[in-house]
Amino acid sequence: MTFFSKLLGKTKTAPSASSSGEELAPAAVPIIGSGTLNSFERVWEYREETLYPKLFGESSQRIYPLDFELFEKVFPGQAIDPRWLHLGVFEFRPTASRKSWLYVTSGASTPWEVEPADYDSDGYSWLGVEFVMETVEQAEWPIHVLRRLLAYHVLVCHERFGDIQPLDYGHRVPAGGPIDWSDNSKLTFLAIAKPAHYQASAQLESGRFDFLHVVGITEQERDYAKSTSTAALIEKMEVSGAFPVTLPKRDSILI
Repeated sequence: MTFFSKLLGKTKTAPSASSSGEELAPAAVPIIGSGTLNSFERVWEYREETLYPKLFGESSQRIYPLDFELFEKVFPGQAIDPRWLHLGVFEFRPTASRKSWLYVTSGASTPWEVEPADYDSDGYSWLGVEFVMETVEQAEWPIHVLRRLLAYHVLVCHERFGDIQPLDYGHRVPAGGPIDWSDNSKLTFLAIAKPAHYQASAQLESGRFDFLHVVGITEQERDYAKSTSTAALIEKMEVSGAFPVTLPKRDSILI
């Protein structure tokens, strides 16, 4: 079930309550439309129905799109392009080769603002990224993290915050509090790294895009990355078992 098939077919929605107070609404889409796909639709279909299953395995059938409430709550006062509400987060189950649950955004690489005649296979497709996060257990908090990060990235790319640079490898951003909303998680920041355990980039008909792997870090780890580099921190985290999977209850690796 994909965002692509949601647009072409009939939908059913099964809302679920979130412990953060924000409602999450996974959309299940049983019917896919028929007919010849145009180039825009082929890009969308390929990413969600071929590329993602090939890289990440079987989807849990849960889809979490961005919504007006998210933008208004986290980034109030911003004018929202309705097309942005077709961006969202997929959830993938563990596989034989990956023990973690994996969450990945979809839509930031869809060529929304480019005509097919202007596609550049050597360039980036629209915003040119998708965000990924891994967890040990199925959870709602990584969905919230990626939805907010995706919404922020869209606004930055449309110059809503001045000359702030779009998110990329090596960047660090606040998580807005404990990453899993609990009182005992020390992970209050996010680091963005280049993945090595799955392919870092992918090619679409409309251009390429990069996967930006997101991992939770402590304030102390953020300070270490500021004084050295995010790459240096990630290397230490990997040795300590704190990367690529985010472990919300872990202590700082620098203690």
